[in-house]
Amino acid sequence: MEPRLKAAGMVNQRQGEGAVPLWQHRPVGLVGLGLIGGSLGLDLQALGADVRGLVHRESTAVRARERGLAGTVSTDPVMLVDCGLVVIALPLDRLLAPDPALLAALPQDAVVTDVGSVKGPVLEVWGQRPGIRFVASHPMAGMAAAGVEAGEAGLFRDRPWVATPVDATDPGALAAVRELAEAVGGRWLTCAPADHDAAVALISHLPVLVSAALLMAADRGGEGPLTALVRGLASSGFADTTRVGGGNPDLGTLMARHNREALLVALALYRQEIAALEQLVQAGDWPELHRFLLRTHELRPAFLAPPEPAPPQEHPG
Repeated sequence: MEPRLKAAGMVNQRQGEGAVPLWQHRPVGLVGLGLIGGSLGLDLQALGADVRGLVHRESTAVRARERGLAGTVSTDPVMLVDCGLVVIALPLDRLLAPDPALLAALPQDAVVTDVGSVKGPVLEVWGQRPGIRFVASHPMAGMAAAGVEAGEAGLFRDRPWVATPVDATDPGALAAVRELAEAVGGRWLTCAPADHDAAVALISHLPVLVSAALLMAADRGGEGPLTALVRGLASSGFADTTRVGGGNPDLGTLMARHNREALLVALALYRQEIAALEQLVQAGDWPELHRFLLRTHELRPAFLAPPEPAPPQEHPG
């Protein structure tokens, strides 16, 4: 088995054999202290890292300091000056239109990674930016909560953390991001950017819209005298299937906007399956419906079981 939380012993390829991971050797900058940035700050500080948090508003900085999300919190990008690794944990719209002051403050030759839920558009903006070593990555650890109150320790434990390296990706930078991800308990994966965007359309972005549609259907079907009863009977099953549809509307819209083509393919597939189910119910074909549900019963565990671990990193001798 590949090491998880023992990642502190891994070698940074850029520094050479025997060097400590970059997140231990140099300060880590977190741009944004919402769910992902704040959770990362808590975990890294628990591991002894020097964490610096950059936020947009002074009121957010005050609350981030109160919560201990980073050792130093500021609204001034200059605070990133000594950071060896910077994690851009901003919403997609701000990630894809970065503040010039942020770009100017990124240390020369720093390893920079993001946490955005689409990778193609991110690489178009960040992949060839001079002066930094960029690695596109995405921790799959979303929740309905957002903002400075959302960060929680242990969020990434046993969750996938996927990187999408391209030909221009620096191997040492990729190794540094992997060390960071595994240090906080993430399960490291790599894939092509287009494959990532197609996959998350199916298992992350499509469920948001499906869940939202279910909420709207229940609301419309329960209008009038049924309103109180429909809402009163909603319990754990309805809560499970509608959680993401009732989440952050800004996030859902940004995911759809920036992964539009892959999401349209996923929606077409889903529409086909809904049509097939409707036909079975309309025809009263209960044996075939049972076979359909048996198949989904058998499918689900494969989506929830962790994949085989990535092979250990190879380091130059």
